[in-house]
Amino acid sequence: MAKVTSKLQVTVPKALADRFGIAPGDEIEWEAAGDAMRIVPARRKPGASVASRLKLFDQATARQRDRDRARRVASGRGRGWSREELYDRGGPR
Repeated sequence: MAKVTSKLQVTVPKALADRFGIAPGDEIEWEAAGDAMRIVPARRKPGASVASRLKLFDQATARQRDRDRARRVASGRGRGWSREELYDRGGPR
């Protein structure tokens, strides 16, 4: 028999968790069933396939490469200050 904690939390018995495939981090739904309650494992949404995830990853990698190339060109133009000038800041003028 499970007890309800002061934070209204309930532990799912291991035998039932194993039987219904409930793992840590899974969501469960609580449903009213007349004078009783039903606990139903939330429907798991099918995830994206490995191929589609790899395609998205490759697209993101290409976008990052483009950003890196653009950043290198921009840094070659100069910033209007040099590294040495940073060390002169805050001193007497």
